[in-house]
Amino acid sequence: MLRSLIAFCLSRRLLVLVAFAAFLGLGFAAFATLNIEAYPDPAPPIIEIIAQQQGQSPEEVERYITIPIEVAVASTPGLKFIRSNTVYGLGFIRLQFEYGRDYHFVRQQTLNRLKDAVLPAGVMPVISPAGGISEIFRYELTGPSGMDVMRLKALQDWVVERKLRIVPGVADVAVLGGKTKEFQAEIDLDRMMAYGLTLPQIMTAISAGNSNVGGRTIAIGEQSVNVRSIGVITSMEDIGNIVVTQQGGVPVLVSDVAKVQIGYAPRLGLAGRDEQTDVVTGIVLMQKLERTMDVVRRVRAAVERINTDGSLPPGVKIVTFYDRGDLVAITVQTVLHNLLFGIALIFLIQWVFLGDLRCALIVAATIPVALLLAVMITVTQGESANLLSVGAIDLGIIVDGTVIMVENIFRHLAHHTSQEPLDRRMRLSDKLGWVLTGAVEVDKAIFFSVIITIAAFLPLFTMQGVEGQIFGPMARTYAYALLGAVIATFTVTPVLSYLAAGACPGSRNLCGPSHPRHLPGRAGARSPQIPPLGGHCGVISGAVSQSWVAAWHRIPAQAGRGQSLDPSRDAADHHARSRDGYGGKDPHRHLELSAGPHRVFRARTRR
Repeated sequence: MLRSLIAFCLSRRLLVLVAFAAFLGLGFAAFATLNIEAYPDPAPPIIEIIAQQQGQSPEEVERYITIPIEVAVASTPGLKFIRSNTVYGLGFIRLQFEYGRDYHFVRQQTLNRLKDAVLPAGVMPVISPAGGISEIFRYELTGPSGMDVMRLKALQDWVVERKLRIVPGVADVAVLGGKTKEFQAEIDLDRMMAYGLTLPQIMTAISAGNSNVGGRTIAIGEQSVNVRSIGVITSMEDIGNIVVTQQGGVPVLVSDVAKVQIGYAPRLGLAGRDEQTDVVTGIVLMQKLERTMDVVRRVRAAVERINTDGSLPPGVKIVTFYDRGDLVAITVQTVLHNLLFGIALIFLIQWVFLGDLRCALIVAATIPVALLLAVMITVTQGESANLLSVGAIDLGIIVDGTVIMVENIFRHLAHHTSQEPLDRRMRLSDKLGWVLTGAVEVDKAIFFSVIITIAAFLPLFTMQGVEGQIFGPMARTYAYALLGAVIATFTVTPVLSYLAAGACPGSRNLCGPSHPRHLPGRAGARSPQIPPLGGHCGVISGAVSQSWVAAWHRIPAQAGRGQSLDPSRDAADHHARSRDGYGGKDPHRHLELSAGPHRVFRARTRR
């Protein structure tokens, strides 16, 4: 099958070159859409449930909140571990599922089961949007000198956070630092007792006075008018004018028993940055399984709009101090630098040891095919690339098969060219036959060597858990690249070798100067002259055995039996003829294998 593929490509060289160019174009287009992450997510699907009940001790929260939630979600499909932590007024439950489970499926199943939990009134459990690698953006809200952090916190809560949470792909915005603004009514206990009031009465009156009430309609002729009561608080004076009760027909207002003022909620912590000890910062969290760079670009655009559209007061702006996109950019730069440096190094080494620029270029052409095929398959599978999966590819292993094939093809070309008379130009059919012969001699060896290399990665494919999440993408990417290298070796490499050989059709030695040497042959037979191992396309290592060099003169047995090198042609066109070139004792037989009009593949084989 490999022999038929090589013959097909050699007989349709223009089609192969057009397909090669189209493949490169598709590969670069796929690379533009590839999702690149800084590092893989090693965590399995995890759902975190948070439930709060203010003023309750850890024992009460554990008894009435945490344990009922654990019992309700215990039957969720794929659930592997349940871990919980209960503190003052808060219960935290973490559900860890099996690897391979769909995150959105287990999330929905958890929500369905949370409805069955019997919890105290007012307790509403929620699922945390945070994940292992969900943090993608951090910023600080800065203002002019002298601006209070309480005002900055109010702008953060009512302007910045709301605009960022509507960005597609953003799960939540966590706010750190600042003082939360409050309108407070400081009760005077003496006055409250003098009026015969209680604290719940005052709290109920303030809550009821901060609302609008709708009424019915009043008919006025042929029209009707809607009636509603406006009671929403808009200022501190409105709070002070709320009626709590009445005594002797005289209303008792909030201002009679309390002092209305602006304050802030009790602080549970501080946020600092650099030399500043009290700042307002925010963390943008990305939704699970979203593409990092797409979400980061949207967040950047939203931040730019907030800073420029007048949403914030003069002098107030968002300053970014962490951006996951910068980390991804550094990762991409590192990977591209390593790949380009590796390609250049391989090209230089091939040029030095093979001694021919054309050979080095053909070998280097395999690398983009292998890498772009890996990119295309990764995009098709919906997977992401990261520093481990792409940066760990060994370019030397990728070009091994191409080096072997190019070396063998050019060795055949150099050998046959050196035997031609100086005034005789190589014919098209001769070159095609020599290229095909050199490629077919090593096709199975190259194919099985790649199979063995891929088999060495089988342990990586069988890894489970965290190891599988980290090294699985690397193993798959490596296998995709090796597959691309094999395809390029058996399709593009023979065609490029033929075209490179056509650059010097009249040369006596195709790949550089040669000095005649003789191989030991049978008694009474003259061995053909071959180029030295140090020629432009000579063997890299001097440890090549004579048996390997003797195999030079063989072609596959199929050709010796008169079968076509091009399976698409009629086998009836084959013909062979022998000629005696050494006084009736020629140890070699010439075969001319016709592939149709104007195509004759020549090969030389041992009897």
